[in-house]
Amino acid sequence: MISFVNRVKTVHLTFAAALLVVGSFFAPAAHAQAPLKIGYTSVEYVLSQMPERKQIESDLKTYSSQLEAQMKSKQTAFQTKLEAYQKGGPTMTAVVKADTEKELQSMQQGLQEFSSTAQQSLQQKQQQLLSPALDKIQKNIDLVANENGYAYVLNSDAGSSPILLHGPKDGDISDLILKKMGITPTAPAPTPDAKPATQSSATKAPTAPAAVPTKAKGKK
Repeated sequence: MISFVNRVKTVHLTFAAALLVVGSFFAPAAHAQAPLKIGYTSVEYVLSQMPERKQIESDLKTYSSQLEAQMKSKQTAFQTKLEAYQKGGPTMTAVVKADTEKELQSMQQGLQEFSSTAQQSLQQKQQQLLSPALDKIQKNIDLVANENGYAYVLNSDAGSSPILLHGPKDGDISDLILKKMGITPTAPAPTPDAKPATQSSATKAPTAPAAVPTKAKGKK
């Protein structure tokens, strides 16, 4: 089983950036004759600077721990039943053995289904926790773009769409967005060619055990 709780330190920011639809990208230019002013920002960077991030990480870790606890409980019950079957199998009647095997198979299937749905559940929880922060970022992107005359704002995070492959430093409005939210940046904004963030283990669901009970042949 993959333990994913103890190693959770950061929210999967690339996932968060992918959720954010930068509405400013589609804002019309104020004057058709004026040259378009294009800016860009790193949603990952802005989110990492926000005070809400710590609470999001804490809540996500708590939820991850709950999923892991449920998985461990199911695995323990399965393992206990399997060991009892392996130990008492030789003395079981054909009917009892068949019923036990059927129960073990059902438990095994339940573990596999839980492992699959836990992944989806964790991602949904992450999206739910991130949604208010992403809405706040979007609102301030719009404010900064309008106040500074940016017709378009791109997302410079690798793996996001649209993605910025190159841009001048003075086009980076990330710190302006943070200042608009009353946040003093504590780290330099990443360059447009920064490497994509690695996937957080927080988005990895627990996996079912590989071992499955082998159906024994009952006595005829």
